[in-house]
Amino acid sequence: MSDQRPDLPPASARQPELSIVIPAYNEEGRIVPTLNAIARFLQESGVAAEVLVVDDGSSDGTARCVERFGGSLPGLRLLVNPGNRGKGYSIRHGFRESRGRRVLLTDADLSTPIEEVGKLLPALERDGFGGAIGSRAVDRSTVELPQGWLRQTMGKSFNLLVRLLTGLSFRDTQCGFKLLDRKAFAPVFHMARVDRFSYDVEILMLASRQGIRVSEIPVLWRNSPQSKVSLLRDSTQMLWDIIRITLRARTGGYRDKS
Repeated sequence: MSDQRPDLPPASARQPELSIVIPAYNEEGRIVPTLNAIARFLQESGVAAEVLVVDDGSSDGTARCVERFGGSLPGLRLLVNPGNRGKGYSIRHGFRESRGRRVLLTDADLSTPIEEVGKLLPALERDGFGGAIGSRAVDRSTVELPQGWLRQTMGKSFNLLVRLLTGLSFRDTQCGFKLLDRKAFAPVFHMARVDRFSYDVEILMLASRQGIRVSEIPVLWRNSPQSKVSLLRDSTQMLWDIIRITLRARTGGYRDKS
């Protein structure tokens, strides 16, 4: 893990400075080590934070593990979706329930170590960006354990398609490590609709249309062999989602969401 420590504000009893949102589906085997790592980081940094684990209809003991961990991590909250709704739905659920000034979206496997938030914070705190997204493509040397060749190739093809259809310039929209200003992104999450894996593209495109500046920053990343993304099923769904997102944006569909 990175030794870098972010310059975070001190803990406050009144309101968390940072909300950490973790979507979780059948993560019984990984959620406790992840919460342990986050608890250590928060204790060392002294940041006032809440951690929101969003259980997406898990059929294993994910929820029980989070509930049992509660006493070891002040500010830990378990949110439960009405069934398995998808990663995008879980992210929206967690964001809307968050109370922190900044909201960190991170995966349950911590493929990007929690300490890497220190690389994203200056973009918001110092440079005035509304969000900062971790990237595996800006500097490939930060990828310590890469995906297999097929997943890398499909990822690059997906990103090219995203750039062509949406006009976004980001080289990696799918890295699950994003730091957002909650106030700036609240209208974005109000409009967002994608329930599954293409939620990243949707919120970044909506942010761009709202004039919200987002910085793309290289972060340490280690591929998890237990990825929940199916190459065939989910890639097909993501393709259709991108087409729907683009058409909805071009036809004014996002203005219709109340």
